[in-house]
Amino acid sequence: MVNKFNATESPLVGRVVNTTVPVAGFIIAFAGSILFSTKAIIVKKAFEQTHTDALTLLTLRMVFSLPFFIGAAILVTNKKANVRFSRKHWASIIGLGLFGYYLSSLFDFIGLQYVSAALERLILFLYPSFVVLINHGVFRQKISGIQKIALGLTYLGIGIAYFGELKIDSTHPHFLFGSALIFLCAVTYSIYLVGSGRIIPLVGASKFTAYTMLAATAGIFLHFVIAGNYHDMPSGGAFWGYGFLLAIVATVIPGFLMSYGMKQIGSNNVAIVSGIGPVSTIIQAHFVLGEPIFFAQVIGTILVIAGVLLTGWKGRGTLP
Repeated sequence: MVNKFNATESPLVGRVVNTTVPVAGFIIAFAGSILFSTKAIIVKKAFEQTHTDALTLLTLRMVFSLPFFIGAAILVTNKKANVRFSRKHWASIIGLGLFGYYLSSLFDFIGLQYVSAALERLILFLYPSFVVLINHGVFRQKISGIQKIALGLTYLGIGIAYFGELKIDSTHPHFLFGSALIFLCAVTYSIYLVGSGRIIPLVGASKFTAYTMLAATAGIFLHFVIAGNYHDMPSGGAFWGYGFLLAIVATVIPGFLMSYGMKQIGSNNVAIVSGIGPVSTIIQAHFVLGEPIFFAQVIGTILVIAGVLLTGWKGRGTLP
């Protein structure tokens, strides 16, 4: 018999998520978080060993992911409960796919050429705080006292870790540029999340995700064709191997795991489990990429995770 915990009312959604929370849901969400954290490691290794550019690597990731997005779109469209898109739905989904996911992925991959994998993950973890700020500024949702504390902890942690890393990587000519791109990635991804919170209740989570990913993939492919990078594509198994790993290990499988975990244990519990992400990236980056672990990074990571968990518990944004 599967062990279960009692679930409580989720402040994130304002209702009871489940009467019981299966342990298996936590394990699945934990595995998904670990696999998601491998993305930066795989990208950095691909840059190192294949000398490819960010756009080409991102395009290869989407080439391997595309069959799964198409399959998901077909499955959800053929369901009896399928909701037909209106013109407004199509405009929102295409816009969020292009602006939210295509741009965020592009900023992320380019930025990873210039900053460490550990710092990239920490900066990206700002996105829950951006969700709270956007909801406050655009939709006038009140920021509670606990959310203000969470925001303070998050930005303090990023500041400590960033200036600690700046002492180590200050010699890199594009360190600040790369940091700014990762920051933009977190901003655009938070816009995607805020928009998804408005559209998903109308069309369903599975259909929304499938079609926004198809829109983002179309944008990436078009960008790749216009840029003409296909003339300089690397050859060899390593290039294709890293693309496959990015798509399957760091995108498709963790995506399914996190979705199933959220269904089983609720989004606020997934927010707690996802706190392992930065820690996992730091450890992997140290042993796989040889990146140093330093005191300011550890302190900053603890503060960022604490802030994100408070945001997840008390905020209105949805953590993946």
